[in-house]
Amino acid sequence: MERFAGTWRLVESKNFDEYMKGLGVGFATRQIGNVTKPTTIISLDGDKVKVQTQSTFKNTEVSFKLNEEFDECTADDRKCKSFVTIEDGKMKHVQKWDGKETILIREVDGDKLVLTLTLGDVVSTRHYEKA
Repeated sequence: MERFAGTWRLVESKNFDEYMKGLGVGFATRQIGNVTKPTTIISLDGDKVKVQTQSTFKNTEVSFKLNEEFDECTADDRKCKSFVTIEDGKMKHVQKWDGKETILIREVDGDKLVLTLTLGDVVSTRHYEKA
């Protein structure tokens, strides 16, 4: 888990608009989401993980323990039941709401982090560099 800890800045995003559309995010919010370059801060406090996302548009924060379901309110105001595990060295974050599911996979390679967002057959990748 330690290798995920740090401050990560978004440098590239692919297919994020289609992903947001699939989530039901409105046009105006998608426009902002497509140009915003958020910073993600992942920190550890004992067995708790905290993920903060900061941008000029909106800041969010979620704290959780691995392998324990928790309630999450996302940046687009979805109320989810979420669950985070570590599988094959990757952080797998599953969000479920209204009979839907999306999976967020974070992988670290040196000073780079790749976030892969999957909703049905829509896949978006977001590339971050360590700050």
